[in-house]
This record gives sequence, C-alpha cells and structure tokens, in this order.
Amino acid sequence: MRITGGKIKGRRLSSFKGTGIRPTSQKIREAIFNIIGNELSGLSVLDLFAGTGIMGIEALSRGASFALFIDYSPKSLRLIRENLRICGLSDKAMIIGKDLRKGLPKIPLKIEGFNLIFIDPPYEKGLISPLLKRLAMEQPFKIPCDIVIESKKTESIPLLIPNFYISAVKIYGDIKISILSCGEG
Repeated sequence: MRITGGKIKGRRLSSFKGTGIRPTSQKIREAIFNIIGNELSGLSVLDLFAGTGIMGIEALSRGASFALFIDYSPKSLRLIRENLRICGLSDKAMIIGKDLRKGLPKIPLKIEGFNLIFIDPPYEKGLISPLLKRLAMEQPFKIPCDIVIESKKTESIPLLIPNFYISAVKIYGDIKISILSCGEG
C-alpha cells in the first residue's frame, strides 16, 4: 500500500494480513482525489472507520493541515499510529478509538470543523444512514465541505444533511463512491 499523491507520494505504508480491515484500493483513491481535487492546502479532514488511515494520510500528503482518525479496532488504531509515524505526519493528526455504531465521539474543542470527511464503514451493515443523521445533528463541518462515502454499489446513500447535495457518484466494480458537497468547492 503506497501513497498515490502529494509530498510523500510513493511512501509505502504498513498494512496487515487478514480480512478485518479493507483499505481503499490505489485505483479508487486516485479516482477520489481526481474528483475532489489533489490540492487540499489548509483543509481539516475527518476519517471515519479509518482502518489503515490511508485516506486521511493521502489528504495530509496533499496539503491538508490536520486529520482526525476514528476507528474502534485496536488493530486499526495501532496501524494508523504506525502509518502516521512512517510518514512523519503524527504532529498533524489525532486518533480516537470509538465505536461509530454508537455515535460520533465528542470532537475536541480546538478543532473548529472539517472540510473533508471520509466514511468507509463495513459494507452492507446499515451504518451509513445513522452516521449521516449524526453528522446532520452535530454538524462537525466547515463550509465548503465534501463527504466521500465508500460503499457497495447496491447500497443507497440518503441525502440526510441539509444543504448538501450529491455532487458525484462513481462505480468501480462492486464499489460505489458517493460524494456529498456543500458550499463552493
């Protein structure tokens, strides 16, 4: 698994063997950043169901100023920490261990909101709608904001956050990438 763009393009990250974590493939990562843009200077990123941390780390490599990684798995949390260390990005990140099925964690006060949110939950578990409802209630975002959702192509993505619209939907085999946007972007 390698970083596909930005300052640390080509950097190899740690991954793990097994089926518990499903990192976003290089092809899909490149497609996502081609849609949302490769220059992310100054943006704050929220990586939900972060897994290996690859999406947030890609954003940091492309200029994002901060990333908050949230996952529940101790294996994922160790892997994210290790990958941030490998990339020299630990000082631009925070990691929270939280079961997102039980809601969003309390976001630290020093974080004023996010311009880019990645959501990549386990497929077909009914986790997307409740999470979007929580985001709508808590509004942890700044405007402009893009929310990138990775799901099975058969999963529907409801528009549950006021003022957001579906700006792109792309299918790659069995995987669907949906991008919800708000504001100029």
